Amino acid sequence: MPSILSRLQRRSSRPSTAKPDRKHDDPFPAHHTNGNGVSHRASSSSLNSSQVGSSDPSTTPATSTTDETTTNGPTPVPVRSPTRSQRPSVDPLKRYSMNVHQQVLLVFGQIGETQNKPLDGSLTVNHHQGRFPPTCWPVHDSYFKALVHLEPGWNRIRLGFTSPKVSTSNTSVPTHATFININYLPLTQSPPLQLAIILGHDSPGTYDAPPERMQREGNDLELAIKKFRMAAYLWQAFTGEQMNRYGFGRRCFRFEDAWEPGTLSYQDWETKEFRTQAKIHIIRSRRSVTEIRDLQIAQQYTPGKRKGELFDIAAEACKEYFQITPGNKQYVSCMFLDSQWDTKEKTIRGHAALGGGVPDLQLGIFGSQALHSYPSSIEEVFQAFQDCTRTDTAFIANDCGESGSNWEAANIGIGAHLHETGHLFGCPHQESGVMLRDYVTFNRTFSCREPYSTRTKSPGQRLVLPEHECKWHRLDVLRFRFHPCFRIPLDGNANGDGSVQVWTVDAGQGGVLATSKVGIAWIELYAEGDDVCHYWREFPETDGQYPRQVTLDEVALRSDLKEKARLKLKVEVFSAGGGSHVIEDFSQLANQKIARVKLPGGRWGYRGSKLGYSQMAGSQTQEIILDSAHISTKLLRSIKVYHGLAVDGLEFTYEDSTSQLFGKRGGAPTEFALDTRRGELLLGFTLRAGLWIDGIQILTSLGRKSEWFGNPNGGSG
Repeated sequence: MPSILSRLQRRSSRPSTAKPDRKHDDPFPAHHTNGNGVSHRASSSSLNSSQVGSSDPSTTPATSTTDETTTNGPTPVPVRSPTRSQRPSVDPLKRYSMNVHQQVLLVFGQIGETQNKPLDGSLTVNHHQGRFPPTCWPVHDSYFKALVHLEPGWNRIRLGFTSPKVSTSNTSVPTHATFININYLPLTQSPPLQLAIILGHDSPGTYDAPPERMQREGNDLELAIKKFRMAAYLWQAFTGEQMNRYGFGRRCFRFEDAWEPGTLSYQDWETKEFRTQAKIHIIRSRRSVTEIRDLQIAQQYTPGKRKGELFDIAAEACKEYFQITPGNKQYVSCMFLDSQWDTKEKTIRGHAALGGGVPDLQLGIFGSQALHSYPSSIEEVFQAFQDCTRTDTAFIANDCGESGSNWEAANIGIGAHLHETGHLFGCPHQESGVMLRDYVTFNRTFSCREPYSTRTKSPGQRLVLPEHECKWHRLDVLRFRFHPCFRIPLDGNANGDGSVQVWTVDAGQGGVLATSKVGIAWIELYAEGDDVCHYWREFPETDGQYPRQVTLDEVALRSDLKEKARLKLKVEVFSAGGGSHVIEDFSQLANQKIARVKLPGGRWGYRGSKLGYSQMAGSQTQEIILDSAHISTKLLRSIKVYHGLAVDGLEFTYEDSTSQLFGKRGGAPTEFALDTRRGELLLGFTLRAGLWIDGIQILTSLGRKSEWFGNPNGGSG
């Protein structure tokens, strides 16, 4: 939520002395900028708006009253003359300007001066040139949260406040108003997060909903698309705000857009107003509804015998629909629409909460069991998170026992699906945040007041401030910072080598070095028995560059583990290019006696970190020292690589027709010759590795690279 507005104050008749500045074609040019990069502009209004926290792009009209138990939208209130003590002080209006990269921006702020009595009322968002319908949001104890719809380019947004406790004018311009100038720049060069609804080939295209809701709004595919789209924009608004709060700017993933009848405002539904909005792909699976529902694989319910098949079904459907080809990775978050609450077995059929990846596809899947509770437009966001209607398990699921009311069901459905989308982006489980289960408070990002919770059996948070809200963990946003879907124009070369190398050196040099051409960003430390990361170290960015080499000292790292300092230590090193490398046993790598190899002639060599896990049948330990490294008469002529879908072995051939074999002969051998006449030498290798060595590429001293042998897309670099 852009932390743009902290106070709205009364308009004054003081004339403006601001002069236009056309440098950025900004209709509201800045005179100066504060320390946060937010431009201040003078005008004839004395409404003051100052920063109170961070915020991010997101849009949403709300139709709820300030009474947390109702679901009607806030409406203008009768004018009442305030007492002198209730009137906000008169200061020059400050307008703010910012650049964002998402269509729906979340803003929050505070009305009036902090020393004055808190006010309740309504905030009206008037969008750029009236091209999106105005939306109303409640103000509680002088605080508000609102979603703002943006169009590409500069957007002039007016926020107006009304309350029965402060006077208003009879003019078309509210007495208490302020403006924000937002430059929305879509980032079409970054890969999008695709949104898809998967149905059985014989599906009627409906989802579970209680009878009264079904009668009131329906439960067909068209409404499912609107609800899923709105939920995805909430993911984006939440994530963008979190990135900004953590100091990584207003960056976020984007969606694939489509020009089609708009659904973000319910006022567009009848007029069929065309807008650019996130595309929801509709994918008909080869499987029937019965097949999908028979796969009871939800992790939080009784697992079925064919665990994981729903993920495979979704991957199969997405690969076919998107026509995924090797090397063209897609990121897709899916919803199975045919999920069904089984009242007899007390389980959800056709639902799985899973996220991860298969070759060229990063995928997250979830069911539609809570879809009935989602908002279908911006105007419904506030009321969706205030709806205390109890869950009737005669018709719909009470997910994990934490969805006892509609607003809590929306939390679990939208938030848990975001959790799986986090897995899609490479996030593991964490000690807190969305990647634990903190999404049970997902509503707080979009509400200033929380209703009664059936989950906690207690009144909700009366005034929700940023410290009460759900969060991404710091380690999640670090992953996002360097993820291709989160790239912004200021980032460096996206095609750089993001691989990480680690090896032992003399104790005097620190013991273990980690290097990467694009820089080392952070490391994660795992004591034996830890299933999530509790300890990590970040490395500073200087002039857009992270350190290309860092020293990893075992004593210093173990001191971070505190009471677990004596346990086996695993270290994962992350580069600024999105690459990573795991050292399973740091002590073994750092141990000079184990890591050093005595070379012929008395010199010492040092081992790098092991790649692959040696778990394939027939695996055995083997090591060689190349003759050409210590025998001056030996000249390496060529390297023969034995490979198929993986790498079996390497044979090093010399000019005297002798050779050394590392690994095994097998697969299809390919020979790579060195140009010995020009003095070309073997420099090293580029590897793709996971459980085994998937692929290998030979590097030479003349800057040449061989083709990839084995699988060039397997494992990680």
